[in-house]
Amino acid sequence: MSPEIDERELAEPYLGGLLASLGLSVHYSRAEKDTLFYRDGTGREVSVLDLVGGYGSTIIGHNNPDIVAYAKELLDQGVPVHAQFSKHPYANDLALKVNAIIKREFGTSDDYAAIFANSGAEAVETAMKHAEFDRVAKLAELAERIDANIEKTRAAVGGGAEVVVDDVHRQLGTEAAVPAEAPLDEVVAAIRAVNGERMSAPPVFLAPEGAFHGKLVGSVQLTHNAGFRTPFSALAAQCRFVPVHEPDALAKTLESERRTLFDLTVDGRAVRVVEREMPVVAAFILEPVQGEAGIRLFDRDGALRIQQACAAADCPIIVDEIQSGMGRTGAFFAGSHLGLRGDYYTLAKSLGGGIAKAAMTLVRGSRYRKEFELVHSSTFAKDAFSTLIAGRTVDLLEAEDGKVYRTAVERGNRILDMLRKLQAEFGDVIKDVRGKGLMIGLEFHDQSGSSSAVIAEQSRAGLLGYVLSGYLLRVHALRILPTASATNTLRLEPSVHITDAEIARLESGLRGLLAALRDQDGAVLLPAEAAGDAGQ
Repeated sequence: MSPEIDERELAEPYLGGLLASLGLSVHYSRAEKDTLFYRDGTGREVSVLDLVGGYGSTIIGHNNPDIVAYAKELLDQGVPVHAQFSKHPYANDLALKVNAIIKREFGTSDDYAAIFANSGAEAVETAMKHAEFDRVAKLAELAERIDANIEKTRAAVGGGAEVVVDDVHRQLGTEAAVPAEAPLDEVVAAIRAVNGERMSAPPVFLAPEGAFHGKLVGSVQLTHNAGFRTPFSALAAQCRFVPVHEPDALAKTLESERRTLFDLTVDGRAVRVVEREMPVVAAFILEPVQGEAGIRLFDRDGALRIQQACAAADCPIIVDEIQSGMGRTGAFFAGSHLGLRGDYYTLAKSLGGGIAKAAMTLVRGSRYRKEFELVHSSTFAKDAFSTLIAGRTVDLLEAEDGKVYRTAVERGNRILDMLRKLQAEFGDVIKDVRGKGLMIGLEFHDQSGSSSAVIAEQSRAGLLGYVLSGYLLRVHALRILPTASATNTLRLEPSVHITDAEIARLESGLRGLLAALRDQDGAVLLPAEAAGDAGQ
């Protein structure tokens, strides 16, 4: 008796239905370089040119033969995955390799400690946790100094010193309802009450408008898209989003978050209430190229303003290189194009060579808290298989004096030139073309006022980018997807292996799409079964 086939969809069933409605429900069975393969209804293998590249995870292509061969070798050797709380020399080797690149690209002598993870969002949350661990430690150190100063003050008053009433003393009195002539014990009690309340306030993180740093409990709060963030806003530390294109916005935001603690100091025979700067902002986080916001690039002037404002406020900078790093923009770190040095760097996606799930958080040595290693861990992080794969991937990127980086620039410029020619021809459809290396965005003009009901409705629903993706896949065998928070922008993130012939194929497919949009031909954009029910 043959087993009964269960056709229920239980693996994210809503998403599966949405993919089907958009013409994106395809099961890929094989991959190489920039090509994915699936089998159609007749069993024939169909090739698809993949421009999504695992959202930036395949800079050296799908199933890179060097990485695949090395992975097989590691598996044949039986390298352990589960050997936690033991020595991992290969992890240190990888940390040394990446440190050497940091020193080369940023001209620094600083060492960065490495903490390992499994995904980009986890690497971001590791940076968040360490930044808060550091902030809390600084708060504790400041509280200890204040306690020591209070004891010194008691001794001074016992020797005849007097409390001087000035503006700071009056401010304390206003906040703690302590009279100016109150004895020292009451002043001390007021200081401890006010300081305790201020120190218990949650941390603040800062990020640019348009930021995307993941969808886990912590990282989603650093993601500007309210649709992703708002349902979970009560679960984690909050973030303020800064319009960093405005020259003074970050400095003003940092100043608005400024808080102080009260302290006592002895000046001769005078005891004064003074204020001490209190660390409030745990970190400022940014992507050198904002991927999910529509492939938005920072410029050097903006990066310099960020660096200066954060340095003045002693606010650490987390540079999220998860999508932009690993050579995609023509350097290992995209921030190196801007001179943007981080106190933290996060790496993932292409770090695993398109095979392994590997991620790293790098922390500048001067900020690193070694005790963090005892309060943070991750089951699969730093295992031999994924970490060795990551090390081999870095070797491939660095090979031949960084040939991959140069190729990313050359191939990216070739695609950008092609897209800009299309923009000149279809300026009524294409709003902008932008990018660096192989991280490219193609933005369309707003289509919510289209004469086609299909185009207008999908645009107003925020789904037009996915409809366009479905058309390109179905009609032209091109796999392209929009950016998550700017769905009117299609992203192109192929590997360095993309050929001139494949770029020509991309151009041909985009021409068909652009013609359909210019002609307001909504029906052609939908799968046949949907187009029959849709009006134009």
